Amino acid sequence: MAKKEYGVIYITEPCANQIPETIARYKNQLIPTIILIPSHQGTLGIGLKEIQKSVEKAVGQNIL
Repeated sequence: MAKKEYGVIYITEPCANQIPETIARYKNQLIPTIILIPSHQGTLGIGLKEIQKSVEKAVGQNIL
């Protein structure tokens, strides 16, 4: 998907846990943005932590 220039890629947290190197490779790139979402079994909290880090980096403090 990244090679086909998708702008946003949604991936479940359990799936992201299986490919941390790939997720890390795209972390500092503008495109694609990889958003971690909970699976049907619930959340692992990884997606929310990543969003908090991004917001804190952009704003300068954690507003969530």
